[in-house]
Amino acid sequence: MEETNYSRNTVDTPSSTPGTSTPTPTSPQDAGKATSESNIALGSGISPGLPPKPRKTYLNKLKLFQSADLHKPNELKGMALRPLIFLSFPVIFYAGFSYGSNLVWFNVLNATSSLILSGTYNFSASMVGLSYISPLVGVAIGCLYTGVLGDKFVVRKARRNGGILEPEHRLWLFVPSLLLIPGGLILWGVGAAHHVHWFGCVFAMGIVSLANIIGLQLSVSYCIDSYRALSGEAMVTVILVRNTMSFAVGYGITPWVDAMGLQNAFVLAAFVGLAQCATVWLMVEWGKEFRRRSVGRYAKYVEEMAKSGMIH
Repeated sequence: MEETNYSRNTVDTPSSTPGTSTPTPTSPQDAGKATSESNIALGSGISPGLPPKPRKTYLNKLKLFQSADLHKPNELKGMALRPLIFLSFPVIFYAGFSYGSNLVWFNVLNATSSLILSGTYNFSASMVGLSYISPLVGVAIGCLYTGVLGDKFVVRKARRNGGILEPEHRLWLFVPSLLLIPGGLILWGVGAAHHVHWFGCVFAMGIVSLANIIGLQLSVSYCIDSYRALSGEAMVTVILVRNTMSFAVGYGITPWVDAMGLQNAFVLAAFVGLAQCATVWLMVEWGKEFRRRSVGRYAKYVEEMAKSGMIH
């Protein structure tokens, strides 16, 4: 796996020391020659001032162990610890919480689909499967909303903000979820408890899926917009939070419904979903301040990862 195992450490170019001047071309011809030599070196993959390395043969590429790889610094410790450290960044943690709390409602849908569609409406296994066409439609609408329409919305917000795009602008796109999540959960669970027409439950599956994809895409975009240089490992933190929440709800949904019944369980779920969606206003109000306070730490980890070749 040469591409993933490639060392991206940059070769430092000689810099001038305090009190000395940096040599500059004395004529346009010298400047053009220097630029040409630099472009040739970069285009050929050769760092200026360093001898070219011999190309590996096919058999060398097949070796299980490369001698150069045995002398590389071990970056595993940093790669394992940084995602845990990033939990202390409020924006990254919120992105993981938002991702997870939106995803859990689709997990609830999956966990109760057979219980409701087969048990209440006597759907066969194949018909339960066909009912998932509704979530597909919901996902398609959600992608259109957060993608095409969402990009136009944030560009418009940036123009009103003097041409500056703030990551928090994208959070305003969560507004429909304040209605979609509680409404979809009540129609799904409470509707089934009162034997509403089966189309109502299938429609609710699409609504919950639509809200789910809105939450997922906006959460990831908010994290990347806020800490673009750390986005790779920050996403590991987001997934860590998401998976923890998904496991907890997936583990407890069946006893929850059994103990409270469909109506009470999903009325409670609707209010929990509404409260979860409402937390977005905290980040709309304080997100920029949280990012401002983390500038020093952000720069520290960018420099650390750049030195280790993790970003370039």
